[in-house]
Order: sequence, then structure tokens, then C-alpha cells
Amino acid sequence: MAYDGIADLYASMFSSRLETRPFARNMIGTFAELVRATGNPRVADVGCGPGHLTAMLHDLGLEAFGFDLSPAMVAHARRTQPALRFEEARMEALPVEDGALGGVLAHYSMIHTPPEELPALLAEQVRVLAPGGLLLVSLFGTEGPEPVRFDHKVTPAYSWPVDRFAELLGGAGFVTFARLLHAPASERGFLDTHVLARRP
Repeated sequence: MAYDGIADLYASMFSSRLETRPFARNMIGTFAELVRATGNPRVADVGCGPGHLTAMLHDLGLEAFGFDLSPAMVAHARRTQPALRFEEARMEALPVEDGALGGVLAHYSMIHTPPEELPALLAEQVRVLAPGGLLLVSLFGTEGPEPVRFDHKVTPAYSWPVDRFAELLGGAGFVTFARLLHAPASERGFLDTHVLARRP
């Protein structure tokens, strides 16, 4: 797993990143408020990395737990957030019962998934969410008509036209009801993109 060798470095770089990312921070806050309103506070942070956002969701009043493919990331999260639950798991095969969750957070964790594999991954998020449950996906956005593959520092990744990504969400069974795109803070030039969707 590409992230295994950089778990501690990644955590040192990104654990406090939201302090300077007000749009992302407030979208997560909005997501948490909407999940609380469903009456089901159980939330999975999929692709949780070092667990800093899992902890943020917990602080926002949710029963949050994290999944990550990288054993090193899971070990780091367990070490730094010992009161929370973290497990190794793939996003397309979550160890969660059907319809159990009020929310799923995917914060830049779907960016490495090839476009042809995204429908199955999104269908798994539908499966674990209760009716009315919320999904918040953050990703890199592009203004072109097609996804763009680029060389991420860790492993190849993709940016998405938000309309195309919303179509994939709809095809999986979600209803997209909010989008936020804003200027990038990196040299790549992609738009930081946050999409909120609901399972009907």
C-alpha cells in the first residue's frame, strides 16, 4: 500500500490542515449537523488516513469510526486516537451491516479510484447508509468534460468534472443536493470540490 511508508509524514502534514481550509471545515460541520438531524449519529470516515477527521466528527457529536486500506495509517490512527475505532478495510467492501449508518465521509479518499471502478465503490456507500443517510465526498474538480488522471505524490489520482461525478452518484442511487467548488490552494490548478448527497 503506497501510503504505508509515509503515514507519519502524512499525518504531520495534514492533521491540522483544516485550520487553514475554511470551506472544507464548514462543509464537514454542515454534514455533521445534517447527520445529527437524521437521528442516526453513526458515521464512517472511509479512507480515514491518520484519523484526524474521524476525531473531528466525534467532537461534532457523531459516533464516528474510521476505515483505511493502509495498515500503517490505521496503526497511526489507533495510536493517536485510542478512544475511537479504526479498522483496515477497502471502501468497496466495508465491514458494516446494510443500512446501518447515518453518514459516510470520503475526504479526498476516492481520488485514487479509477473511473470504471467508482460505480461499485459508490454502490457500497449506498448499501451501508440508512434511508436519508448522508454522503460527503471531497475531491479534485476539473472544468473539462472528462476525468483527468494525474501524478499524485503518492499514487496516480483523478480529478472530476462535478457534473459527471454527480451523474455517477445518481446512478448509484444518491440524490445530490449541495456542491461547493472553490479556487485551489495548490499548484495543480484543480478546483477543491465538495459534494453532499443523500440516500433517498
